[in-house]
Amino acid sequence: MKFVLIFGPQAVGKMTVGQELEKISGLKLFHNHMTIELLEPFFNFSPKMWELSDLFRMEIFKAISESDQEGIIFTYVWAFDQQADWDFVDTICGIFESKDATTYLVELEADVSERLDRNKSANRLKYKPTKRNVEWSDNELKSTMKEHRLNSFEGEIKKENYTRITNTNLSAEETAKIISSTFNL
Repeated sequence: MKFVLIFGPQAVGKMTVGQELEKISGLKLFHNHMTIELLEPFFNFSPKMWELSDLFRMEIFKAISESDQEGIIFTYVWAFDQQADWDFVDTICGIFESKDATTYLVELEADVSERLDRNKSANRLKYKPTKRNVEWSDNELKSTMKEHRLNSFEGEIKKENYTRITNTNLSAEETAKIISSTFNL
């Protein structure tokens, strides 16, 4: 089994790259907004929403790790200045590694101007209703970037199967092909 974690700041292209990687790898995509979009209409962006989102995600990861599926792709905004995010990543990787799965960490980074353009893309708005208020979403992207460190420092991630891709000038398909080639997916 394979667990591919694609992470990076908002609108860097995690979901879109994951969609392309799903096509070429056969692994199913579980993008982070799947739980957010389910819960936000009931709880807004409240602590309860995040608590339930994490709970749902953990149960899904456990069920998949115990299944006969080939694996899963998950997307995540990792705040490197938040210990809770480090703990979350360790926990989800541990769920799969405890079942002898191989984990792959893919970090994406892109220029802010490109991310602001991607924040308005039709694909993003189709799958992420909470991003359809583009003015709010743009402001959230900018403020989160100021409040948190959303890309790692060089050498900070110690996992064996890790790669960092600057995808400012790459299509989602090109980026997915790099990931697939790097990890033989």
